[in-house]
Amino acid sequence: MTGSVPGGRQIPLVLASQSPSRRAVLVSAGILPIIRVSHVDEDAVLREEAGRRNTDVGSLDVETRVAVLARAKARTVTDEYRAIRGTAERAHGERITAFPLRAAGVGTEHGPDPASSGPNPGATGAAPTMDTRDFSGVDVPIRRDSLTPALTVMDDPGPGPLVLGCDSLFLFHGRCQGKPHDPAVARRRLLDMRGDSGELWTGHVLVDLAAGRVASGTSHARVRFGDFDERDVDAYVATGEPLEVAGSFTLEGFGGAFIDGVDGDPHGVLGLSLPLLRRLAGDLGVRWSELWNLAGADSGAGIGRTPVLAAPASSSTPKGNIHQPGDGWVDCACGRRHWGLNGAAGVLLARRDPSSGRVTHVVMQHRALWSAEGGTWGVPGGAIADGESPIQGALRESLEEASIHPQDVDVVGSWREEHGPWAYTTVFAFERDGRRVDPHAGDDESMEIDWVPVDEVASLRLLTALRVDWPRFRRRLDALAPASRGGEA
Repeated sequence: MTGSVPGGRQIPLVLASQSPSRRAVLVSAGILPIIRVSHVDEDAVLREEAGRRNTDVGSLDVETRVAVLARAKARTVTDEYRAIRGTAERAHGERITAFPLRAAGVGTEHGPDPASSGPNPGATGAAPTMDTRDFSGVDVPIRRDSLTPALTVMDDPGPGPLVLGCDSLFLFHGRCQGKPHDPAVARRRLLDMRGDSGELWTGHVLVDLAAGRVASGTSHARVRFGDFDERDVDAYVATGEPLEVAGSFTLEGFGGAFIDGVDGDPHGVLGLSLPLLRRLAGDLGVRWSELWNLAGADSGAGIGRTPVLAAPASSSTPKGNIHQPGDGWVDCACGRRHWGLNGAAGVLLARRDPSSGRVTHVVMQHRALWSAEGGTWGVPGGAIADGESPIQGALRESLEEASIHPQDVDVVGSWREEHGPWAYTTVFAFERDGRRVDPHAGDDESMEIDWVPVDEVASLRLLTALRVDWPRFRRRLDALAPASRGGEA
């Protein structure tokens, strides 16, 4: 868990946006947000709002638009969190915890054993490798208990965690301008704006996940542009920066030199007004300092946390990948380095034949080449975020990576490989009765996501850990299938 600033309770803030500018504003203010992209269809949301008002989209003023879109983004992410929590609460079955380090002689589940003979790969000063874990041929001791959902900060009575939805539009000569997307559109807008001014509007909606209370508001500021020439505009558009920002400009990037002044809240021009957010948090009973989870200049990780290191990859990590609370490498007692400061988790989702109940397919992820062991097949999963249980983390990762909606699955057990300072939890799940999952890649961490016939899994080039575990996982799925039929919530 990310440590809080001493002297106060720390409340997680979930930002329903992938905007680097908004994230940077929060980080500069001592808040490392959890990023959850809403993927809202903005045009459809505005059409729906216009329909409710018996008017057309063009008649909606800029303040209404940013408020409506911010609310839709916050609501979408809030609904996803509630669905994840609901599925985690319905989880049932057996949790099996495996302790491979005991059997391998590396140490115990609490870390390396200083008294063990021979070199200790987990000792201070040893250089952990980036290799994946491989305990094939090892007789691993296990512990069995009931799968009882662990309470986390996401289950606290509140206030918090908080979900923040934002949307920004630029008002120029009475016309609303969003992201241009196209270089020609950005160029035309920038040429029109030189020597002139317009207003940048941003809507904010803050939701208290625990209580369901909502606070909202808008921020705006007038932006005055310099008199730049066409060559400057062409060079600026060529950077790509103005294509995916409201109004076709940024204050903090290449575009900052072309802005002569800002009248009003400058943070609002960056897409997130800190003064407004502070007031909204106060309306929900949250002190501003309770959102701080970074200390001073520590913008890479939480207080006392290991900073994120470069991932072991066969090609470059995509630029859009964002550091989340919980992301980072752990130097493990097994002598390797594992991803996830709070551990990692994934979902092994199976489909059953409607007549016989036998397992027929499982969802598999063909991992992106830039990832660790890129090009292999595994299950959707990743680092557990701050404030999540392993089941919640696995469900959230499978939603983000494979578009597996938590309300469509039933969790029936788990397998946890315990290393002491780190653990990986594989969550076993089936499609719920009457539901059908249509998995597909939700981000750039996968080359493909698909249902794979269960008899063909062993023939794939599997992630090392899954290759070792697959025979026992297959046996467990086969045993769980008939026992779970008819018992789903």
